[in-house]
Amino acid sequence: MRIICILLILASHSNPIYSQRSLKIITYNILNGYDWGKDTARNNKLINWTAQQHPDIVAWQELCNYSEEKLKIDAIKIGHSFSVLLKESGYSVGITSKYPIEIKERILTGMHHGALHCNSAGIDFIVVHFSPGSYLKRKNESDIILSRIENISKSNNQYIVLGDFNSHSPFDADLYKSNFLLNRLRESVSNQGNNGNLNNNQLDYEVMSKLLAHSLIDVTQKFTNGLNERGSFPGRILGPINHESDNDLINRLERIDYILASPEMSKKCRSSVVCNGESNWYLSDHYPVMATFDLN
Repeated sequence: MRIICILLILASHSNPIYSQRSLKIITYNILNGYDWGKDTARNNKLINWTAQQHPDIVAWQELCNYSEEKLKIDAIKIGHSFSVLLKESGYSVGITSKYPIEIKERILTGMHHGALHCNSAGIDFIVVHFSPGSYLKRKNESDIILSRIENISKSNNQYIVLGDFNSHSPFDADLYKSNFLLNRLRESVSNQGNNGNLNNNQLDYEVMSKLLAHSLIDVTQKFTNGLNERGSFPGRILGPINHESDNDLINRLERIDYILASPEMSKKCRSSVVCNGESNWYLSDHYPVMATFDLN
């Protein structure tokens, strides 16, 4: 009996998912890899903010001009011993964690920027960055991700898809009452037609609807109300770049960054927030999304 007890204790300490009560997860699009590595001041500020949140796992998008070594340096600064980069060219995604990371798949075929499937702390993560310019391309990308989810769910009921989906949620449809955002999108010729961002000249909700219909749970929706709380884009850093006022940026707030959890994981979510307060106004054009899960 004593030997059994000792073995159980050792097992609980060897498996990270049992060694702590909660798991804090962040997804963050960092805007062109801090101007392709040239904006070291913003890099330091964003990493410092992230470190202050004490996350266990962070999913990153727009890791431009990044190498495995460069991501590892950022990871160490926020207290993470493990990191994985999707690719070393273009707009990459990556993941950093306090716990060992097992690479499952680097998903590149059929994807605009690519996606990264890893397992850490017993949870399967797929980090995505969908096409910024075509709702039809995003539909195809969502199909690719859903095919992976179907396979994952056969062996693990704890999985999360997170990142920059560049897509609108049907849960937010009634929040876009002002035509400010829609009119702005309509003004751009690139948003017209099948290869643009507008579906029949309207906001497209099909991409996120497909993901939600396949039992992925939008954990942030449960804990937030209104675009002032849910808006993840644009950050005020774009004001000087686009010659927009703060009011312009506020009026076109939209939610395109998400943490989508499996039904089993969603039951364990205790809080989720879009960190769009003053601390993050000028760190990136996207605001980070954070969720905490109780693993007990």
